[in-house]
Amino acid sequence: MRNVDVVRTALGNTMRSKTRTFLTVIAIVIGAFTLTLTSGLGAGINKYVDSMVAGFGQTNQIYVMPGMDPSQQMPTNGEPQEYDPEEAAATGEFGMQMLTEDDIATIEDIDGITDVEPIVFVTADYLETADGDQFVLQSLGFPSDAAGMEMEAGTTPDPQAMELTVPETWLSAFGTEDPNEVLGETVTIGLKDMAQQEQTVEAEIVGVSQQAISGVGGSPMPSSALNEELNDVQTSGLDVEQPKNYVQAVATVENLEANETAIKQSLSDEGLMGLTLEDQLGVLTGIIDTVTWVLNGFALIALLAASFGIVNTLLMSVQERTREIGLMKALGMGRGKVFGLFSTEAVMLGVMGSVIGVGLGVLVGVIGNAALVNGPLSGVAGLSLFAVDPVSILLIVALILAIAFLAGTMPAARAAKKDPIEALRYE
Repeated sequence: MRNVDVVRTALGNTMRSKTRTFLTVIAIVIGAFTLTLTSGLGAGINKYVDSMVAGFGQTNQIYVMPGMDPSQQMPTNGEPQEYDPEEAAATGEFGMQMLTEDDIATIEDIDGITDVEPIVFVTADYLETADGDQFVLQSLGFPSDAAGMEMEAGTTPDPQAMELTVPETWLSAFGTEDPNEVLGETVTIGLKDMAQQEQTVEAEIVGVSQQAISGVGGSPMPSSALNEELNDVQTSGLDVEQPKNYVQAVATVENLEANETAIKQSLSDEGLMGLTLEDQLGVLTGIIDTVTWVLNGFALIALLAASFGIVNTLLMSVQERTREIGLMKALGMGRGKVFGLFSTEAVMLGVMGSVIGVGLGVLVGVIGNAALVNGPLSGVAGLSLFAVDPVSILLIVALILAIAFLAGTMPAARAAKKDPIEALRYE
């Protein structure tokens, strides 16, 4: 019997008992469907996390903040802490440690760092439109995040110009639903100086942003020049010169992959802490991967149950076809061919189950992703919940076929070992 005949015969044999084959295939379909769906969810969300990385900044940057000094933590034994004027001067209004001018100079002197952009913290009171309507400004975005924003219209602010972007949720404040209509409009930002006197700064709207799940683009985003001007106004109003402090600094690194460890160590030696984008999002990626593997574990349990179904189906088939096996052997079919025939039947069950299960998984994933992204979650820019990964699909199919083949080896071996004389006498 040629190999083609073995495959054709195996396919015909699997369809002899349609109900039993159907139930066995259904179990495989459930496992394949679950594996496809969970792996697609993991791929889709990780793809979105990669887009979030762009939303936080550039991949060749390190975010530098004051290091965690144990002496600054809340004491638990009631002992008094020594007062340091320099540390006190570098503390923000909410008790948060800030970077000083000396810290910025220290960062700039570290080997491998080519540029440092210090970020000042600004709290504004309101934004006034050209019509004179005023709206509360709960927060302003950091200019360092501007490069990764998803734009609905216009562009990101020019770092050297007095420009800003507004989120699309602010369009109602301008009495329009068309983001292009607000481009070029001049707005006024109001804030208080150190003497609690109201001051204003004018800026031009150059873009309308979409909010990412990271929060970037959900608040008006000033340019670096505008952010600096607002900070200068905020710290003015008193005759006493105020020390300039920064909430963080964005350091651009030459060849980050090669210099990351050395730069982080240099920052640590200076009492500073450096975090890359991967550091900040690594925990989130780890959680997604863990959940994906847990869900895949349930799918593998379903496939394990399906493998017992394959064993049961083929054992019943061997028993029912004992005389047929004896006849095949009497006509010259060797043990290897008999083993191959029943193994092929097991693989056929795996092929049918994997094709149907994977197809359903991809179909449900794609349709579900489109329905959610364009429906309830349409406000999240660039969101992706499901992605088709061809490599993962091929691995799932290969895994199912391997499980099916292994499950079929015992019944196939039993069929191959049958004595043709005894098999022909079987009733």
